Amino acid sequence: MTQTLAQVTLVVREYDEAIAFFTEKLRFQLLEDSTLGEKRWVVVAPDGSSSPRLLLARASTPDEFRSIGNQTGGRVFLFLHTDDFWRDYQAMQSRGVNFLETPREEPYGTVAVFEDLYGNKWDLLMPSAASNRNRSR
Repeated sequence: MTQTLAQVTLVVREYDEAIAFFTEKLRFQLLEDSTLGEKRWVVVAPDGSSSPRLLLARASTPDEFRSIGNQTGGRVFLFLHTDDFWRDYQAMQSRGVNFLETPREEPYGTVAVFEDLYGNKWDLLMPSAASNRNRSR
């Protein structure tokens, strides 16, 4: 049996502001924006990515609103891998993405933490060649 992590839900305040951030600031593709009954189904993903995707879900309860921007208790939530760290880092900075630290070299690759429009922490990461080799085993 083959399994794949298809989507991760990201709780957002409003759909349109979230779509704008992901498509304009991060250059993600809007893969789906449809209405299912009374719910809106919005899916974004990095250009060229096959999975997983982000399902943007508008908060609708007080608990959901409280979780916006803090879905993992302040830890890095999502990891955006790139094949060219400096290209993407500079492009994201030029589009106003807020990086919380200076890029650094780690044994697993080049990395810097940034936040989305709600304050969720992400890693922009270019895995090292050694890290890629270890993952393929």
